[in-house]
Amino acid sequence: MSKALEGVRILDFTHVQSGPTCTQLLGFMGADVIKVERPGEGDATRGQLRDIPGVDSLYFTMLNHNKRSITVNTKHADGKKVLDDLIRHCDVLVENFAPGALDRMGFSWEHIHAVNPRMIVASVKGFGPGPYEDCKVYENVAQCAGGSASTTGEVDGMPMVTGAQIGDSGTGLHLALGIVAALYQRTMTGRGQKVLAPMQDAVLNLCRVKLRDQQRLERTHTLHEFPQYPDGKFGDAVPRAGNASGGGQPGAILKCKGWETDPNAYIYFITQAAVWPAICKVIGEPDWIEDDAFKTPQARLLHLKPIFRRIEQWTMTKDKFEAMDILNKLDIPCGPILSMKEIAYEPSLRAAGTVVEVDHPERGKYLTVGNPIKMSDSPTEVTRSPLLGEHTDEVLAQLGYSAADVARLSAAGAV
Repeated sequence: MSKALEGVRILDFTHVQSGPTCTQLLGFMGADVIKVERPGEGDATRGQLRDIPGVDSLYFTMLNHNKRSITVNTKHADGKKVLDDLIRHCDVLVENFAPGALDRMGFSWEHIHAVNPRMIVASVKGFGPGPYEDCKVYENVAQCAGGSASTTGEVDGMPMVTGAQIGDSGTGLHLALGIVAALYQRTMTGRGQKVLAPMQDAVLNLCRVKLRDQQRLERTHTLHEFPQYPDGKFGDAVPRAGNASGGGQPGAILKCKGWETDPNAYIYFITQAAVWPAICKVIGEPDWIEDDAFKTPQARLLHLKPIFRRIEQWTMTKDKFEAMDILNKLDIPCGPILSMKEIAYEPSLRAAGTVVEVDHPERGKYLTVGNPIKMSDSPTEVTRSPLLGEHTDEVLAQLGYSAADVARLSAAGAV
């Protein structure tokens, strides 16, 4: 069966997380991803956070599946010629260097476009055009600059970053969409183009509901679904709201049986208006169905704390999976707080290809996250990450280099 991006060649100049997230996803969808690395060194994450001495780290392997690796010395004249040949051969160049680095290497947009007018150059940068565009950005900086940290955390606590990598991986996912759109547009125009995904922009896009709330706050001076309502005070910016849902359906994380010893014995419970009668019955409060203090969603906003305390009395008598089974049968929205260990060994995630076991020639078998997008006509086969320079000879041969040419380039330190 063919793959969605079969025939598309990606020149992968990315490293660490944001860019590799993007190119790995394109590889999952069938693109031929050629990862360019420095001879003898490679992507810095090969050696970071190692759990086994002397082999590629999980940090690297889990972000670089479905790729080929070629080593090229970009400072060597012959290495630059190899890169020009790769640019002629490929459809998309993806990079997440520091601002201006690609230009300093001699591969400006003008140069790339002259070599291959159909080339799409896709970039991750920390900020878009403006006063901070030359600043270097990492995951947590992006979360802070994009509005996530200021709106995440306990009600009276300091700003907090989230465990989800919304700055790095989130931006990589945005960039992948931009690349696919640019490839589609090229089928009509015949031209390549520049695609930019700033990390601040990507985080803000994922936090757009908070920009919604900022405008509501400025207009009404209150946010009824936040835990500060009705007794607390609101300032001039969207506050932190702990684990409140922040939407039209109030929710909270509640203790379940075993919470005293299990840090993840909790469930997220949403008091959706449509199933309020079912909620009242299951927790043993049928009188609340017609009680004026609880009858309507608006009335319940004044009593959310006692409502969730009463629901928690019920959830504490059940383990999180037992509670979920009972609540799901009543269409009450809920979800257990799953640990990474529980996720890693969940059979349904293995069966769906969401958690995949991969065999590596140096580190052996390990778990990774498969393609989060399931396509009926383009199934994903996760292949292991490449060893450093594993495909250099193969890729150069496809570019027309002879074995003697490759040996000469290697001896000269160009590859």
